[in-house]
Amino acid sequence: MSERIDRQALDQLFFDARTHNEWQDRPVPDALLQELYDTFRWAPTSANCSPARIVFVKSPEAKEKLLPALIEGNVEKTRAAPVTAIIAYDLDFPEYLPRLFPHTDARSWFEGNEPLIESTAFRNGSLQGAYLILAARALGLDCGPMSGFDPEKVNEAFFAGTRIRANFLCNLGYGRPEALFPRGPRFDFDDVCRIE
Repeated sequence: MSERIDRQALDQLFFDARTHNEWQDRPVPDALLQELYDTFRWAPTSANCSPARIVFVKSPEAKEKLLPALIEGNVEKTRAAPVTAIIAYDLDFPEYLPRLFPHTDARSWFEGNEPLIESTAFRNGSLQGAYLILAARALGLDCGPMSGFDPEKVNEAFFAGTRIRANFLCNLGYGRPEALFPRGPRFDFDDVCRIE
């Protein structure tokens, strides 16, 4: 049985966590990125399909490949971020189901059904991207998730010749709290939820 985590953990993951746009000049070690993956990979996906594919863009050369795909407002904050994660999903994920979900022939569920493949990959890859953000926060990193880019340019630059497709981007590093915008409001429970 799981136990409720304490308020400090909830603050770090949700209540005090913010989307960062400006970054300290402080590197993120490769070992921490490995630990990040080793943390979020255990979170659930349907039939353990695990379609997310991540490129951690760190080098100046890789940044120069990525920057032309961004809208103007995302260029400088991405250039300054120690790491930008490209969260993508693999449309060939059914090929790995015999390894990842060996209890039954799950690969057969997807044969010849491209709409099911696409919706499953996108949904579960998005879940894994959200898990990445929570794991990054749990490990002491700040996050700046973004849309605002041309996915086809990202696919061409980083995933050419594959069935991997970019979903969203997330800058990672150590943010500058003094540069944060005021916190935006959120809906109340009764605005968006109901219990039946």
